[in-house]
Amino acid sequence: LTGVTKFGKVSVFSDLNNLNDISMWNKYIDICGVSEQELYDNLDAELHEFANVQGVTYEEICVRLKEMYDGYHFTHNSKGMYNPFSLLLAFDRNEFKSYWFETGTPTYLVELLKKHHYDLHRMAHEETDEQVLNSIDSESTNPIPVIYQSGYLTIKGYDEEFGIYRLGFPNREVEEGFIRFLLPYYANVDKVESPFEIQKFVREVRAGDYESFFRRLQSFFSDIPYELARELELHYQNVLYIVCKLVGFYVKAEYHTSEGRVDMVLQTDKFIYIMEFKLNGTAEEALQQINDKHYSRPFETDSRKLFKIGVNFSAETRNIEKWLVEN
Repeated sequence: LTGVTKFGKVSVFSDLNNLNDISMWNKYIDICGVSEQELYDNLDAELHEFANVQGVTYEEICVRLKEMYDGYHFTHNSKGMYNPFSLLLAFDRNEFKSYWFETGTPTYLVELLKKHHYDLHRMAHEETDEQVLNSIDSESTNPIPVIYQSGYLTIKGYDEEFGIYRLGFPNREVEEGFIRFLLPYYANVDKVESPFEIQKFVREVRAGDYESFFRRLQSFFSDIPYELARELELHYQNVLYIVCKLVGFYVKAEYHTSEGRVDMVLQTDKFIYIMEFKLNGTAEEALQQINDKHYSRPFETDSRKLFKIGVNFSAETRNIEKWLVEN
């Protein structure tokens, strides 16, 4: 039997309880995917053809395929596996697209994340043990087992001493597709318009137009759904994380969070943005922290124009109240 997620054991006398679960057995890790060696051994001609169509070198097409479709690990210390569905369609069409992600929408998983007020920033480096990883319980407050079993997360590392698995997105297809899908569920943006909003964010960052960037960000926080407004700090952090991740597929982005604050660094060819976000503080305090903590020190010898931006998010208005810029 194979499936998307596990089924709970039904009865102590059920024959299904006697099945061997091979999900994390090392000798079966390559039955559901394509290894890198299999790719090179069997699809060499197709790799050259793909590279020619894309106008890149053989080495470059291999790197891009690995970034997009590789990265699945079904147990610790195992080799990475390519998603065969996406890989073969990419070769068939000689085009990079989110083939697997487009076969279904993870609406149920998003609702789980919202229901349990999950901190999205944790998803890229979640830690758990094998018992949790293999569990499925509709009453559980932990959405990670279902998300892992559905293929949106995979094993990235393992602490043998404590038996702890580190999880993360397997590849760019899944990470970008999932984060893009999240945006309309957390921000005030239409599903159809969502890709265009990110495109506008990226253009504004590249152009040095921080005023338009923050006005657009303000619109994302308007009309916050009630179930999200109850966890206001987590909600504003989640929206900022989604925006940072999506913009980060096109410009260099870093995101850090701690109690009551978020700091974000965006870098383009011409500009560097150091942003400090406060909750129920002041934009002046946020800007002062950038200077007091010397956040700009790593960029002192950089020739790009640098913007220090202090931002305050108000719980009363449930939106960005003010931003101050120093350059």
